[in-house]
Amino acid sequence: MNAIKTRVIGGTGAPSLEVAAKKVLETSGLLKFNSERYSIFPGFCDVHVHLREPGFSYKETILSGTKAAARGGYTAVCTMPNLNPVPDDKETLKVQQDIIDKDAVIHVYPYGAITKGERGKELADMDAMAQGVIAFSDDGHGVQSDDMMREAMRKAKSLGKLIVAHCEDNSLLKGGYIHEGEYAKAHGHKGICSESEWGQIDRDLKLAEETGCGYHVCHISTKESVEVIRQAKARGVDVTCETAPHYLLMDDMDLQEEGRFKMNPPIRGKEDREALIQGIKDGTIDIIATDHAPHSEEEKSKGLSGSAFGIVGIETAFPLLYTELVKKNVITVDKLLDLIVFNPRKRFGIPLGEDFSLWDLEEEYEIDPGEFLSKGKATPFQGKRVQGRCKLTVMNGQVVWKEK
Repeated sequence: MNAIKTRVIGGTGAPSLEVAAKKVLETSGLLKFNSERYSIFPGFCDVHVHLREPGFSYKETILSGTKAAARGGYTAVCTMPNLNPVPDDKETLKVQQDIIDKDAVIHVYPYGAITKGERGKELADMDAMAQGVIAFSDDGHGVQSDDMMREAMRKAKSLGKLIVAHCEDNSLLKGGYIHEGEYAKAHGHKGICSESEWGQIDRDLKLAEETGCGYHVCHISTKESVEVIRQAKARGVDVTCETAPHYLLMDDMDLQEEGRFKMNPPIRGKEDREALIQGIKDGTIDIIATDHAPHSEEEKSKGLSGSAFGIVGIETAFPLLYTELVKKNVITVDKLLDLIVFNPRKRFGIPLGEDFSLWDLEEEYEIDPGEFLSKGKATPFQGKRVQGRCKLTVMNGQVVWKEK
């Protein structure tokens, strides 16, 4: 068995993943363990997904989203709170948790909202939710008020929880919907400036430094965001951040006039993409998350201007990153696993038990949304040729995905 990585996080004393895998595979008869073609990886962890339930089950459900995650090699996900009802107190959180308990096929850790209804006006009941959430976020909305974010950070620190921020200054958006770059200029689109992201990150970093709160930045996309976070880390601010595969592998000149290329923040310019790659190399960027954000076909059928923000990505993340970054010697496979397994689990306190996936890293194929288990099908990587197919995913010693 070509077991590329078998280490177990946290020194828990659990058996190595190779031993755990051998036990499962031999007793189940699912695959011949002596095949040199297969590689074992620890269960991937995505700290930024949208499972859409409750409230928007026509886009995704806990069941469909976690099945999709398992197919992508993920055994743990953190699900964002832009739901209906928004989980902003103990009762509304329970609505979501009950569905998770009933339907999830992998570990699901819900976020609690920072503000009531994610409206930015009043703090959510963070005390009541603290024991049931992984962290606090108003993802989909930037917290516009400095004072509100300061108050949230102080409360989160007292509870021992992270603030996980979608950073977006609404005053700078001006109706934009793609990056304010060359493609927007050439095709007459309204652009979103980079400062709408990095300016609010810079504000939050100062507040995190002031309050001592642990702070994590969602889906960074600009070169300036990388630099302000790099500088904050050098000052000793308790900050981590994530980016997503589409920001690392595309720039705005790869856009097409289709909704599957629209997400928030948008795909930025070439210099931004290069800065993000440098950020994952030097450790400024700690985590790669997918921001898996499914929508209905109708919602994504209205071009760049009219379509909903968001794409799917949890079933394609590893093959894309392996093909474009590892196979092309941009980063090592060990570095990739730090970004999608070990760093997110360490930062968010998510354990790794006998969770693993089995991959055929030699299999080549084109990404076909028709094969997705997610209800969402919109991906800018449709038709992209990749290498690496997940054959089996196991959580707590139980098979949660097996290729037919």
